[in-house]
Amino acid sequence: MTEGRSEPDEPYVLGHNERELQRLRDQARLLEPITRHYLREAGVAPGMRVLDVGSGTGEVAFLAAELVGDSGEVIGTDAAATAVAEATRAARSRGLANVRFLEGNPAEMQFDGAFDAVVGRYVLPFQADPAAMLRGLATHLAAGGLIAFHEPEWGGVRSLPVAPLYDRACRWIVDTSGASGQSWSFLDKVPGAFSGARLPTPTLRMQTLVLCADHAREWMMAVGHMVESLLPAMQRLGIATAQEVDLPTLRDRLWEEVKQADGLVVGRTELGIWTHVD
Repeated sequence: MTEGRSEPDEPYVLGHNERELQRLRDQARLLEPITRHYLREAGVAPGMRVLDVGSGTGEVAFLAAELVGDSGEVIGTDAAATAVAEATRAARSRGLANVRFLEGNPAEMQFDGAFDAVVGRYVLPFQADPAAMLRGLATHLAAGGLIAFHEPEWGGVRSLPVAPLYDRACRWIVDTSGASGQSWSFLDKVPGAFSGARLPTPTLRMQTLVLCADHAREWMMAVGHMVESLLPAMQRLGIATAQEVDLPTLRDRLWEEVKQADGLVVGRTELGIWTHVD
């Protein structure tokens, strides 16, 4: 689910193999309009120098590069060498001269100058201490600089009328992320993370995916892909077995169930969180 952890204290529950990197690319198509809206509203603008945290395959960095334009610069970071290599390759294939990627934990790295903004998507829930991460990132900002994150919240996922497999698959995801110490429900952690980092109270926005059955296929595929990536952790943590999940048929069963119910599915909520350093 994440774009990439910056420096994992526990093994990143989704891994960084090629299947997971492809899932991140697919996920980016769903999230890009929301992330774009949040970054624009937060104040990412032409000419800025931006640090992207937990870049994964680079999609947020590429979006930031579009917003800052040729007069701006984006430096992306990720703890995983495979992700940095893939993002670098993608930047070259897109012909982006204002983006580069570095391996490491940006809260602890040294850079050749201050940034106007630090951004990231699906990063803070994967930190053992989000406040410490934010404190470290804030040291790289110029006075008045922006910190802006797009993070997940799974507290409201449900189906109307009840689609049992969809609800169960979402519960597998939520339980596995929570049991791994990397909970994907971040809303209740926002105040403590920002106050603990001694940052000003953030602005928050929320958008929730709500879909009629006829429009739910892409989200059902995304849920199936998340379960696939999490299945090894699910089995290790005793949350679900391979037999229960029946991965080869899961995505089709999810889609058929929702179509048969002919109702609504409520997906994850997307949080926009930003503030400016004093």
